[in-house]
Amino acid sequence: MLSLNTLVYAQAGGIGKQEAVAIATKNYPGRVLSVKRKTSFYQIKILSDSGKVRVIKVDVKNGTVQSRSRPDAQNGSQPQR
Repeated sequence: MLSLNTLVYAQAGGIGKQEAVAIATKNYPGRVLSVKRKTSFYQIKILSDSGKVRVIKVDVKNGTVQSRSRPDAQNGSQPQR
């Protein structure tokens, strides 16, 4: 099990999909909606318990979280309260 203080040592080919999901959900708990492998990162959509969708990018080579965002913030709409 990974902890927040755990450094992920990637294999020569980088981390796998399951490892990327584990890293993303450890930092941002919730239900995984989708996982897509891009060239240099995994894009993981997570639905939080509060109903917010977050898009997490996890580096393929070393497993670090590159960025996180909310799709509703990208299109200019305000999240519902």
